[in-house]
Amino acid sequence: MSRYTGPVCRLCRREGEKLFLKGVRCESPKCALQRKSYAPGAHGNKSSFSQKSEYAKQLRAKQKAKRIYNVNSENQFKKYYSMAILKPGVTGEILFETIETRLDNVLYRANFASSRAQGRQIANHGLIKLNGKRVSIPSILVKIGDKIEVIKKTKENKLFADLNKRKDIAPKWLKADLSKGTIDVIAMPTEKDIEQNIEGQLIVELYSK
Repeated sequence: MSRYTGPVCRLCRREGEKLFLKGVRCESPKCALQRKSYAPGAHGNKSSFSQKSEYAKQLRAKQKAKRIYNVNSENQFKKYYSMAILKPGVTGEILFETIETRLDNVLYRANFASSRAQGRQIANHGLIKLNGKRVSIPSILVKIGDKIEVIKKTKENKLFADLNKRKDIAPKWLKADLSKGTIDVIAMPTEKDIEQNIEGQLIVELYSK
């Protein structure tokens, strides 16, 4: 599947809820979902299209998760599922606990990025060091003991200019210091650390067919 390059606000409207894909804009009156609270397209506001089959619900759950975490590749998302089924526990929960450890998501959750898309951009530009080595792959999965730091010469980069607009507190599994530009991974995320309501069981049912 190719990367989606259209207006991301359409993705929130398609799912019928805010996915917070554009950072602070999603919390402002400019949010498209507040102005057009129906699905995009010619038939988006027709109630007759609201009925969904079981398969449609499962597919929407998967698409919603991929969009929230900015995972564009179906193969990559399925790889996370394959990793989850090999571990003991509830597969749906383990799936998202794994995706939470993506580098771009870690940057977002630690308030080093205003959205996961910006976290991806920061990583892609090579502005981050992981355990002392410069990295440029946003999908890297971090583990306990890893240390992420912003390269010194980029701390004043415009990508970091609006970070003070986010008032969120970093989750307990991360120790973040924005002034020093460092993030320490001190634990693994749990089900309680997942920000948004994602029905992991529907995704498991979809891939189990």
